[in-house]
Amino acid sequence: MAENPRESTDQGAELQDSLLDAALMHVVFDGWSAATWEAALADSGVDRTLAEALFPRRALDLAVAYHKRGDAQMLQRLAEADLGSFRFRDKVAAAVRYRLEVVGDMEAVRRGATLFAMPQHAAEGTRLIWGTADAIWTALGDTSEDVNWYTKRATLSGVYSSTVLFWLGDDSPEHQATWDFLDRRIDNVMQVETLKASVNKNPLLKPLMAGPNWLMSHIRAPKSREDLPGRWSPRADR
Repeated sequence: MAENPRESTDQGAELQDSLLDAALMHVVFDGWSAATWEAALADSGVDRTLAEALFPRRALDLAVAYHKRGDAQMLQRLAEADLGSFRFRDKVAAAVRYRLEVVGDMEAVRRGATLFAMPQHAAEGTRLIWGTADAIWTALGDTSEDVNWYTKRATLSGVYSSTVLFWLGDDSPEHQATWDFLDRRIDNVMQVETLKASVNKNPLLKPLMAGPNWLMSHIRAPKSREDLPGRWSPRADR
């Protein structure tokens, strides 16, 4: 009898969760390392061959899965929240706050930041942060398809990453200093957007922006979200 693809997918997800949950018990001591990988295998009882099929890069893929789990939990919380009366900048702030509040173990994030700061893993870390920013903008209804698609995510990536670093060192009650820091960063972004709009409306400065605006008008959002933050590929007919 043929195996049900959905059942197979569910089983794979359950095994991934088992390995990740087991790993989190050791990350605080050993980081996202080979030692944590081996301990997760031993504690979870998952077959080594199957585990390596699910996580080909072993501990690195466990760290990636942990970050993506946090994104999924944030999206669930966003979907359940009533943000109808919020200003848009407050919705963005709420999403970033939710992303940090779903973290069950700050040390796992700290160890992840150390891992993704390594040169060989920096690109992976960038993709994860960009993915978080994209998830937030998409959940909040962003429909931009031009250069704004990139600038929104690049800006939010900067806000998110700086807020995470501040949060990791914040010992204020209920992380209030972090939420104040987040509000200031988003206010800074809003000031930049206001400045951009005023430049484009200024009759003296507008001609100077004609060239850059023409160039940016030809930039389009990627058709797929599988290769965030995207990459430049030369045209085949050149």
